[in-house]
Order: sequence, then C-alpha cells, then structure tokens
Amino acid sequence: MTVLLLLGPTATGKSAVAAAVAEKTNAEIISADARAIYRGLEIGTDRPPPEVLDRVPHHLVGALDPGQTYDAVRFRSDCERLVAEIHARERRAIVVGGGTLYVRALTRGIFAGPPADPHLREAFGQQTLAALRAELAYVDPASAARIHPADRVRLTRALEVHRLTGRPLSATWGSEVPFPWPLVRVGLTLDRDELQRRIEERVRRMFATGLVEEARRLWDRHLPPDVPAVRTIGYQELSAHFSGEYELEEAQRRIVKNTRAYARRQLAFFRSESGVQWLDVTRLSLREVAAEVLDAWRTADSDLESIPC
Repeated sequence: MTVLLLLGPTATGKSAVAAAVAEKTNAEIISADARAIYRGLEIGTDRPPPEVLDRVPHHLVGALDPGQTYDAVRFRSDCERLVAEIHARERRAIVVGGGTLYVRALTRGIFAGPPADPHLREAFGQQTLAALRAELAYVDPASAARIHPADRVRLTRALEVHRLTGRPLSATWGSEVPFPWPLVRVGLTLDRDELQRRIEERVRRMFATGLVEEARRLWDRHLPPDVPAVRTIGYQELSAHFSGEYELEEAQRRIVKNTRAYARRQLAFFRSESGVQWLDVTRLSLREVAAEVLDAWRTADSDLESIPC
C-alpha cells in the first residue's frame, strides 16, 4: 500500500489539503512538522484547528512537552510504527509537513547513529559556528562541504557522530535503510508574491489570535536556549523582544522576514528531491488542490481508482 507524502514550503496550505484528502480516502495523517509535535505551540506552528483534529486522526501533533527534544531518527522510527498501525486498521496514511530532515529521513533513508550526548551538545553549543565548521572541515571535510555553514544542528550532529564513533558521518553515506512503503510524493508551490502575501497574512493572524501570549508562556518556563521549541520562528523573535532587545513591531517584522527566508530554504531543499510531482496552487481553491493531489495519488496507486476526485 502506498503512502502519500505531501510536502512544500510553509504557508502553502499543506495541512488543510492533507485533511481534505484524508477525508476522501479514509486516511490518517502523520505530521512531518518538526515543531508541531510540541504542546503549547498551537498558534505559532499554525496547527490545524480542533474541529479538523476531531474529524481526521492526526499523529505526532502536540505529543511532546516543549522541554523535550525530537529528531529525524525518532521521527523515522515513529513514522514506520504509525504507518504499520494505520494499515493494520485498514486505513491509509498521509505524511504531511515541511520538516526538511524529516522528509529526507523517508525519501533517502537515514543513518541512526549513536544517541545524542547532552554533554557534547552543551560543549558544542558554547562554540561559534566558525569554530564548529573549522573542526568539521578537519575531521570530516565531505560532511563540511555538504552542510550549510549556518546549520548549527547538522554541524553539531556530524561532530557528535565523529566524537562518539571515531568515524566521519560521511562514511555512513549509502548505508541508509529505505522506507518500507512506496511513497507518492506531491509538492505544493505558490507564486512568489502570493507566498509572501500569505506569510504576512498568517503572521498578522497569529498575532491577533494570541501568539504573543503563547510565546510568553514558553518564555516564562526559562528553557535552555538550544531546545528546539525555543529556537522556533516566532517564539525566538518574541523571546528577544521579552528580553528587551527590540520592540514588538520589530519582532513581528523579523518573524515575517525569517519565515520568508525559511520558505526559500525549504523550497530549495525539496526541489533537490527526486520523484516529486509539483503542483502550482496559486489560483486554486482548497477543493481544487485536494482534487489534484488525490488525482496524483490515484494515478500512482490503482487501489485508489474507485475514489472520486
């Protein structure tokens, strides 16, 4: 049985489309959003509204406390377990989200490697990006060339693997285990101006519906700065505002700016994935987009042919 993988940059409407397709196909949704898994981040992660969560089963949404960590290795393991459970219920599975490393854990497989070492992570967290890059370039030049110089998370993980195993992370390339089920990959994209408009509109809506208060509750917990929830766009900028670095208006402007930059990085990342059927949804309604996604899924899976678009 195939699994639908719906990907694309933020603000393209993936979650709503996935829910619409799920209702048509008796499917359950697995979130591949690296931040939606945390409780208390409903507004800032633009989590599906309660009525949608009530209608369509969602997994890996609001499952962890913000003080916990989660990574692509755990996601891959959880995703395999969940798909097996969903299929055992004679239902279909849809994986949806923009978590780039989570998506790659499915499309290209993953090397599990040693578990995270909190002491090493703390030590690496005190080093500058330049220092991390320099060390990685010395011990694992192939990984250093592949990892973006500003990607502290992946730089840290590559160094951690080398410190714990004595082998460069690049030595594991090619040993990744493929996903057990065929993936039907569909990507959503928008005209650049429309994507920027939607991002601005969404940030305004988040502020109007309580993002500042939600971020304040997270801030009041005084979590370590390297916790993923704290580093999430929206909460990170508002944390700087709460600490007095700049005014609220500047925090909102930075959230828009950083979200736009994140969307560009997502799109560039996903464009490098093979086998993705891209749909430009700029002028389409939710119903029309869902119909096109379902049609792409039906074309790849003959068992779905009896389901109308």
